[in-house]
Amino acid sequence: MEPQDPKDADGGVDNNVPYPTGRKLISILAGIGLVTFLVMLDASILATAIPFITNEYHALLDVGWYGSSYQLASASFQPFTGKLYANLPLKWTYLAFFFVFELGSLICALSTSSKMFIVARAIAGLGSSGLLNGGLTMISEFLPKDKAPGIIGALMSVTQIGLACGPIIGGAFTEYVSWRWCFWLNLPVGGVILLLLLFIHMPDRTIKPKGRELRRALRGSLDLVGFVLFAPSMIMLFLALQYGGNQYPWGSATVIGLFCGFAAMLAVCLLWEYRRGDQAMLPLPIICQRIVWSSCLSSFFMTGAAVSGAYYLPIFFQAVKGNSPIRSGVYFLPNILPQVTLALVTGGLVQKTGYYLPSVVAGSALAALGYGLLSMITPTYSVANRIGFQVLVGLGLGSCNSVPMMAIQKIIAPAQMSIAMAVLVFCLNMGASLFLQLSTVIFSQGLLSALPKYAPGVNPKDIFESGATHFRDVIPHDAIAGVLLAYSESIRQVFYFLAGLSVAGFTVSCFMGWKPFQTDKPVAKDPELALENTSGAPKL
Repeated sequence: MEPQDPKDADGGVDNNVPYPTGRKLISILAGIGLVTFLVMLDASILATAIPFITNEYHALLDVGWYGSSYQLASASFQPFTGKLYANLPLKWTYLAFFFVFELGSLICALSTSSKMFIVARAIAGLGSSGLLNGGLTMISEFLPKDKAPGIIGALMSVTQIGLACGPIIGGAFTEYVSWRWCFWLNLPVGGVILLLLLFIHMPDRTIKPKGRELRRALRGSLDLVGFVLFAPSMIMLFLALQYGGNQYPWGSATVIGLFCGFAAMLAVCLLWEYRRGDQAMLPLPIICQRIVWSSCLSSFFMTGAAVSGAYYLPIFFQAVKGNSPIRSGVYFLPNILPQVTLALVTGGLVQKTGYYLPSVVAGSALAALGYGLLSMITPTYSVANRIGFQVLVGLGLGSCNSVPMMAIQKIIAPAQMSIAMAVLVFCLNMGASLFLQLSTVIFSQGLLSALPKYAPGVNPKDIFESGATHFRDVIPHDAIAGVLLAYSESIRQVFYFLAGLSVAGFTVSCFMGWKPFQTDKPVAKDPELALENTSGAPKL
């Protein structure tokens, strides 16, 4: 049936609103890029600072929570962000999330305990939940689909630059000033970004409800019950993983009760989501499309591997090799720089050739190979191994990390894009949160079993409470070599796990399909999921 009103065309897009062009478009993209850079800088700047944070708070076992609290808060609120962007003005919703992110950074800088720091990281994660999704939604809103892959590749390259700068900046602050400056930095830079975005006009091309219609839409679309069921279930899972084998035995009533509570509440949550249908926190009509679920699972596994590796490589460099924070950041660059390059190249190749499957399959395979080789590193590894193995990982992650976003852009209409991107970023954050916590479990359990073998007589509690680098000050000098071997062995087990995650990412990415990205007008079963008409595309 042909639409009678231009505002009804293309799945709820007002074609009377032109695409932004020229300076306006450049300003919008620059603002999105700067915000994304700052968020990614915040994510990676912590990697080289974490050993010193654990030293100050005497909480080595909280390492998993420093990242997981951020990712869990971001993931739990992620489905809401899609509904908010679908119903509220893009600009003001985006700025509201940015304000919460800055507030969390301020509390991180002022934190006085490990628990306060974890809560502050959760607040920052809550703010970040709408920033990557918001940036991707605005790109899909302001650009036609034939231009989007290259810009998404450029945006992902910006994220990798943020990740690349983070370890070095964090190492410099930690070594020469204080790790707290890793978060103070966000405030002045964030102020500049806020002023820039505040004066940029961001027109909404997607039709948004107003007045009473808006209130009805928000009441109907915001799945508060689903959120209340999902978030506590994830918290119980993470608490069980943290407590098991550390504060409590795995067979204790506390750990088993947490696992049972997680399973029961998650089952109720899934039943509720199924009952909600289109209005669910994670809507099934969108998720059940093959390209969507395969793209989401690919991001779930590969992001989990990337984030966990970004935490435990600096711990290896500082704890095992005894490097300074800034040097460990430099040593991490062979992992990051290829990601920057390949993210940009991949976006250009997809836009030029129209095929995304080769990049994601080859990338996940390279990442699996690289992590497998990293599992062989020892306290006496060679420089060639340190650089070469990380380059393989970086090439792999750079080739596949941005592809799921491009693939989803292929089939989702603009009116549904914010929700689809929220589902994708939800899976991305859940992968980072869950697998970082699992990596911490593998590391801690590996260290507990390796210490009696390599350093008999050393109390594991002294190692965990001293922090990642101060254990040398609390154990006998003749036991240090054995503790280093135990550390190395436990981190190697983490890399075995990351190699397995990359293999899982390779497997699910094969389901994304061998189809060209650019098509004229593909047929969709649901007319609301039909592709956008890209006529009237602006010139970049």
